[in-house]
Amino acid sequence: MKYSSTIRNAFVAILLAACASVAAWSQAAPKLQPGDSVSNQKPSILDQVGLDQRLNQQVPLNLAFNDENGQAVQLQQYFGSKPVILMLVYYQCPMLCTQVLNGFTGAMNGIVRFNIGREFNVITVSIDPRDTPQDAAAAKKKYIQRYRRAGVAEGWHFLTGKKDQIDALAQAVGFRYAWDPEIQQYAHASGIMLLTPSGLVAQYYYGIEYAPRDIQLGLIEASKGKIGTIVDQVLLYCYHYDPRQGKYGAAIFNILRLSALATVMALGGFMLIMFRRDSLAARKGRLTRTAE
Repeated sequence: MKYSSTIRNAFVAILLAACASVAAWSQAAPKLQPGDSVSNQKPSILDQVGLDQRLNQQVPLNLAFNDENGQAVQLQQYFGSKPVILMLVYYQCPMLCTQVLNGFTGAMNGIVRFNIGREFNVITVSIDPRDTPQDAAAAKKKYIQRYRRAGVAEGWHFLTGKKDQIDALAQAVGFRYAWDPEIQQYAHASGIMLLTPSGLVAQYYYGIEYAPRDIQLGLIEASKGKIGTIVDQVLLYCYHYDPRQGKYGAAIFNILRLSALATVMALGGFMLIMFRRDSLAARKGRLTRTAE
């Protein structure tokens, strides 16, 4: 049983490495690079907007906000034991924030084994100081209904606050935004941030659609392996986070090492079984001759 278990684990490793190799080749197609566009013209206010990486930056956990019930809270209440996903949006946003929240909720529904409120928490903070706890409560009701998992209400928090507290949080994570008086809206970046249980900025995911696999691997890494399985650890060995792309890519050399090791283990296990089978056959033959 011990040897068959070893061989089974080896073949699992081979399959994982093979899948990772296929993913690496599939990502080799040319991509649009930052700055590539059909036009160089853009509104000047967009020069004030962006999402600058502040990897390993400590978020000030003493910042004060109000939750969706109107209760005064500090960020530190949501940290300590679990990774945290942070979103900066505003609740009266007519378009982009809705897309970010929809894309995030869809990604969360795509992560089967990890649940908000159990393995990690989510904090959604409004960048608009005019938003009220009532606005936050309405947004929370909408998105926890879309997520539909037990415990989400205790793990997904929708906050509002004063401008100085919002600005301090935004600056810590590199989230740049600006008020556009012409259209009476905020111009801001689209993306979400992953923080460690101690409040360090760990990863960024850009855009309005997020790969469930990337977020799942990020959560495992941010938790330092406290969540996930041995298979997840193998996947983390095969993939590494690329800060420039905001996603995980295949680590080719690790895949080659793992493939070689898995092949040696599989062949070694096969040879051991063959030797044991031959030994048993020889022993059985001697017993038969002795009985005759």
